[in-house]
Amino acid sequence: MRIILLGLFAFVSAAILSPVSSSARDVVRFGGYSAGTIVIKTNERRLYYVISDGKAIRYPVGVGKRGMAWAGVAHIDGKYIKPGWLAPPSIRRDPTRVPDVIPGGSPRNPMGAAAMTLSGGGEYAIHGTNNPGSIGGFVSHGCIRMYNQDIMDLYERVSFGTRVVVLR
Repeated sequence: MRIILLGLFAFVSAAILSPVSSSARDVVRFGGYSAGTIVIKTNERRLYYVISDGKAIRYPVGVGKRGMAWAGVAHIDGKYIKPGWLAPPSIRRDPTRVPDVIPGGSPRNPMGAAAMTLSGGGEYAIHGTNNPGSIGGFVSHGCIRMYNQDIMDLYERVSFGTRVVVLR
């Protein structure tokens, strides 16, 4: 009996202490956009990938910090698996002392498992992260962060030229 109780205690402890799944996507009702469009609602910290008339896959995301968030329309103009990271000028001016370049695949690389760059003249991307605890917050210099499992799911669904609408 003692062994059974210890086993039960270990199971319950593991269930309580283990982190929440790092993939929190779900299918929701969503209208107003054509299938294949990505809509990011920064005030909700959610990204919607429209899959049909009236339905979208909803993903939690991290978005731009105060003063670094943006709104507008862009398109996917690049897709990269395990991209290297080159600090943009806005981060190089920040006194956080990050390296100018972090190679792809490094656990210190803030781009995570994959990245999709956005057109429009900025240096923005939708990408994974090496800091899953930042998802759901106002945390970036304007990029959209996703759990690595979620960026890989979205990466497989979209192609070059996919329309991205960013709303506040």
